[in-house]
This record gives sequence, C-alpha cells and structure tokens, in this order.
Amino acid sequence: MSRPGARHDLPALHRRAGGIPHGGSCPDPAKPLFASDEPLRLTISGGVDQIAKGGPNSREGRPGTLAIAGSADSLPILLEPRGITRRQRDVCQFPPLRVTFNQPPPADSVFAGQRRLKLVSHCRAAENFQNYLLLEYAAYRLYNNLTPLSFRARLAQIEYRDSAGQPITTRYGFFIEDIDDVAKRNGMTEARMGERFPVSRLSPTDAARFAIFQYMISNLDWAMQAGPPGDSCCHNSRPIAPAGASSPQVIPVPYDFDFSGMVNAPYATPPSAVNVSNVRQRRYRGLCRHNAEARALYPQFRAQQAAVPQILSSVPGLDPTARDRAIGFLGGFFSDIATDQQADKRMLGTCLG
Repeated sequence: MSRPGARHDLPALHRRAGGIPHGGSCPDPAKPLFASDEPLRLTISGGVDQIAKGGPNSREGRPGTLAIAGSADSLPILLEPRGITRRQRDVCQFPPLRVTFNQPPPADSVFAGQRRLKLVSHCRAAENFQNYLLLEYAAYRLYNNLTPLSFRARLAQIEYRDSAGQPITTRYGFFIEDIDDVAKRNGMTEARMGERFPVSRLSPTDAARFAIFQYMISNLDWAMQAGPPGDSCCHNSRPIAPAGASSPQVIPVPYDFDFSGMVNAPYATPPSAVNVSNVRQRRYRGLCRHNAEARALYPQFRAQQAAVPQILSSVPGLDPTARDRAIGFLGGFFSDIATDQQADKRMLGTCLG
C-alpha cells in the first residue's frame, strides 16, 4: 500500500518507448517537496502586496516568511517577481513569484533541500483564473505520466498576507521543480548549451515526445533548441543530458503551458510566425527528421487516453465544467492519432525542416 500523498502510478506511466537510457550517474531520489502529489496548505507573508503593485520591469525582492499548516516551520524567505507576460499589469494583477530561502530549510521540512523555487500564482482574482492555473498544473502531471524526464509540480493552497500580516487572498499556486533536480533524479546533468545548439544534438525520441505532447495540449509557445535573442537556451524548455558523456544527446524538458489551448487563458495568443487563428488550433512543430521516432511513440500516446480523465479529475479545486472542457479538448488529439495514417496526416504533415 502506498503512503498517503505519495505519487501514484497511472496507466502508461514513464514508458520510455525507445528514449535514450539514463546516464551513468546513480539517480538521486526526488526531494520531499516533489515526492508527493498531496496539496500543501501554506501562508506566505510579507511584501506580497508591494510586489503585485510593481511594474513589469521591477525586480525588487521583498522579505517574507513561509509557514506550513500543521507544522512549526516558519521559514524566512525572499519573494521576487518573475516571468514576462504574466508580469504585465494589464495581463495579471498578481505576478508569478520566485521564492528564495534565506537559510537551508530543516531536514525534516517538506522544503528540505530547496534553495530557490518558481511559484506559479493565480494571476487574477476571478475564479476562472484559478481554473487556468489548475489546468496548467494538470499539464505538468500529464507530461509526468509520459516520462520521468519532466518537471514535477507541487500544488499548494496559499494564504497570502501583506507586510502587516493582514490577509490578502487565498488561492491555489504550484511550485516547479528545479531543472538541476530533474536531471539528478534521472542520473543526468543540466546541459548548458548557450543561446542555441544544432538539431543533431537532440535525442530524437525525446524531442519527438516533447513535440507530440505540445501538439496534444496545443501549445506553440516553445523552442527546444534555441532561446530568445540574447538569452540562453531554450524558450520554455530546459536541456539535460547523461552525466559524464562527451557530446551527449540532449533531452529537452518543457515547462510553461499557460499559452496552450488546453488552458486557453484569455491572454494567450499564437506566435505570429505560425499560421493559426487561435491557441486551440493545433499545429505540429516537431522536426521532420524525427518522424520515425514520432511514429514509434503513437502507441504510448494512445495509451494515455484512459489516464487523462483520471489526472484531470484528481486536481483539487478544478471546476467540473473546466475539467470536462479540457478532457473534451484533449479528446480531439486522440481522434487525430486514432490510426497511424490519421496521425501522419494530421500531425506529421506540418513537421519542420
């Protein structure tokens, strides 16, 4: 019997289907924060209101505390705004945050081993924005179900308080695992690739899985081998590679799914370079050179159909109408890949390069 809150296996969990094997390093266990799917109950106090009022270019951090319900933990932290689109005041009233612990959390804390964490917040007070956040969290869970080479996320119900200790709001948010921990959990290391790297360095199966998943949730806001101009690689993707190998193949690990059609946030728009009318119009952007690997992955993705409603239904706080709409939208993907011939036509017909 699994312990309460432990991560549970779902159909087709972590089937690698020909992906590159783990590296030579011994994998580390997941740190406590990401070893469970049980939602946390937290209070974050101090300067949150000032951060929310800051402009899109403000990087000013504010001291605060993070308290865990049912625990004596009250951890001193630094809160900083982060992100790009969601830091714009006309998009979000409440920006995503970076939480930095001033000192190492105690060994018996759920935050043991953490230093800096990304926290995805609710953006706006309206209830539908809570659903957008929970659907983005579900997207991380869906990719976890395909491969362990993925960011884990931990949901939390968070009471935010201002610097005077007065309650502001209570909303769901979620923490995202650090890429270094993703790599170590898989016996790998983060790959620092500069601004871009050649497609020949990509692991074909892992790159194909990445691209099919993005087609599945209808997300076009990514680049698996290049970053924005002047920024490091990659756009909404982080590369990892087997530890100790010379010129190893690189595995792209995706994140940031709020621009996907599955989430369908009101601020999400497709890239101008892609000829689609809205974010719910799917377009496959995987590489043609990986088509053979993509075809080999069709069975793995078809096997996910039973897991989708299980995962969406397990997300606490998600409105049933929003849940059913997302399940129905993902059903369109499974129709697209019902047969190999259909998948080739609907997906691979728009492959790149």
